Amino acid sequence: MLKAHPCRLVVLSAPSGTGKDTIAGRLLKMDDRLTLSCSATTRRRKPGETDGVDYYFLSREDFENRVRSGGFVEYTDYGGNLYGTLKSDISERIEKGKIVLLVIDVHGGESIRKMYPGALSVFLVPPSVAELERRLRCRCRDTDEEIAKRLLIAEDEMECAGDYDYTVVNDDLDKAVDEVYNLILQNCVNSE
Repeated sequence: MLKAHPCRLVVLSAPSGTGKDTIAGRLLKMDDRLTLSCSATTRRRKPGETDGVDYYFLSREDFENRVRSGGFVEYTDYGGNLYGTLKSDISERIEKGKIVLLVIDVHGGESIRKMYPGALSVFLVPPSVAELERRLRCRCRDTDEEIAKRLLIAEDEMECAGDYDYTVVNDDLDKAVDEVYNLILQNCVNSE
């Protein structure tokens, strides 16, 4: 188990389409004590992406070597590419006095909570499955089949909400951002 100052990590998980990336982006603009962890991946870099900012772009061999040597807090295979959170990235950010925000799926969230028991964990839920479906359709990025798969995954993920310290309903974006920020202040900042 890794040592970390209590609540130097905030795990933010949610089903796809719930708004976790939007909320994380707003939180980062609100408080310079917060920083977003930078994941590593084996996927190709897209135009405009910067290594060490958007992702740490690693070869599959390098990624797998780091997995074997215990260099990741968590990792997963998604669509044939590997994604994970480097222990070194978290440690460096904590050493700089930052509160590290991890926007991560439920499996990664479970790994983080086990390795860092002092982490604050927040699960975002949509107001309803029907609203989640509406949001996914409004993004115009997925086929009907992909949306159906995302909804099935979302239902499974929402069963994990009870494993998190707090559950926040994102029925109003401003309200949800404020609620998550207040949880961070209460549990991470005011507890120092």
